[in-house]
Amino acid sequence: MSADSAPAVQEPDQPIAHTAPPGLVALFLAFARMSLAGFGGVLVFARHAIVDQHRWMTADEFNETFALCHFLPGPNIVNLSMVFGSRLRGIAGGVAAFTGLLLPPTLIMTVLAMIYARFGDVEVLRRILAGISCAAVGLLIAVVFRMMTPLFKRMDAVALILMLGVFVAIGVLRLPLQAVLLVAIPVSIGVTYLMWRKAA
Repeated sequence: MSADSAPAVQEPDQPIAHTAPPGLVALFLAFARMSLAGFGGVLVFARHAIVDQHRWMTADEFNETFALCHFLPGPNIVNLSMVFGSRLRGIAGGVAAFTGLLLPPTLIMTVLAMIYARFGDVEVLRRILAGISCAAVGLLIAVVFRMMTPLFKRMDAVALILMLGVFVAIGVLRLPLQAVLLVAIPVSIGVTYLMWRKAA
């Protein structure tokens, strides 16, 4: 078989092609499933569904969208549902994703709160909740490493240095988040612009 007729093999570090944009019902159901699966945090399941399962975004697009959601007021994953839904289906899509994300867990937590108010002193229940919290931490660490993978594949030294600097400033030095962002955002924009000019 000649080289021209050989089937094309997709490189693992190439962006995955987008699938067709979902409808409003599909958006609602997708985010409802994320919220119901997301014990301890929805980010892990949101990335898996959007990037790996449905292929509505590439890994880089998800990282960029989630980074934008950090700068908006409110919980990051709620912001992500609104931004993502609006990006695909306008305001109605944002409302569908937002409702799917919040409605199922709100109903479940209302019932669980009633149960906890009655049986919250049971030792077995306390141990179960402690185990769930440990699993949530592990899931969060796993998704952070997955979100960092595109940076490592491209060996983007500037992005890695900026990421490390923000981590040290907030996580180690305990500097205020707002102050760190006021410095990090202009620096990252300026560096990106200079690199773009240099490449052009």
